[in-house]
Amino acid sequence: MRIFDAHFHIIDFNFPIIENQGYTPPSYIVADYQKDTVNLQIAGGAIVSGSFQGFDQAYLLKALKQLGPTFCGVTQLPNTVTDDEIVHLHNNGVRALRFNIKRGGSEDLSQLDTFARRVYDLVGWHSELYIDAKELPEIASTIEALPAISIDHLGLSEEGLPHLLKLVDKGIRVKATGFGRVELDVQHALQAIYHVNPDALMFGTDLPSTRAKRPFNNADVELIQQLFDQQAADKILYENALQWYFQR
Repeated sequence: MRIFDAHFHIIDFNFPIIENQGYTPPSYIVADYQKDTVNLQIAGGAIVSGSFQGFDQAYLLKALKQLGPTFCGVTQLPNTVTDDEIVHLHNNGVRALRFNIKRGGSEDLSQLDTFARRVYDLVGWHSELYIDAKELPEIASTIEALPAISIDHLGLSEEGLPHLLKLVDKGIRVKATGFGRVELDVQHALQAIYHVNPDALMFGTDLPSTRAKRPFNNADVELIQQLFDQQAADKILYENALQWYFQR
C-alpha cells in the first residue's frame, strides 16, 4: 500500500496564526506529522493552508523544504498577488489555490472564476474549494466551466451529495478526507463518487483534524481497502492525487 496524502495541515507558531471563528488550532509541525504517519506508507502529499493561516506563505515554504520534492502546497492568496509571486510559489512547490468558503481566511468566492483561470493559465494550478456541497448549485455553472477544480471533504453533507455527483460527472475531483468531520454516509459517498468517475477521489489524512468531531485514524485507510479492490484502492490512495498534483 502506498499513500499520497492529498490533504493535511502544518501549524507552526513561528509564523502568523489567526484565531478563526473563536478557534485557535494546536501546534502541529512537520515532525508531528511524520510521527503520526510513521506506520503509513506516505509517498508524498499536499500541505493545505487553513483559515487560521490567512495569506501567510512563509510557513508553507519552510514545511515544503522540510518534507521534500514529493510534497506540494495548496495555498490561499489575495487576488492582488503579483504574477511574479505566483511563479515564485510555484517554483518552490505550490501547486494549487484554495478558496475556504466554509471557514474564511481566503479570497472571496466572487473572485473564483477570474482567479482560478489566472493561476491555471499562469502556472497550471487547479483550485480547491472547502464548501458544503449543498451550496454548489449557486456556483455550479461557474465551476463546470473552469479548467481544474477539486472539492474538499466529500462535500461535507448528505444533502449536498447529489449536487457533488453532478459535478464529478463533469470532471470535478473530490478529496476523500475528513471522515470524522462530515455529515454524511462516508461509505455510500465514496462508492457513489467512484462509480461516477474512478479518477475523482483523492485520499488525505486531514491531519491534525482540527475541529473534527473525530480525528483521523488508520481505520479510514482500511475502510477504502475494504470497500474497493486493490487497483481501485491504489487509485484513491495514491494514483489519482499524484496525477492531479504532479502530472496534469
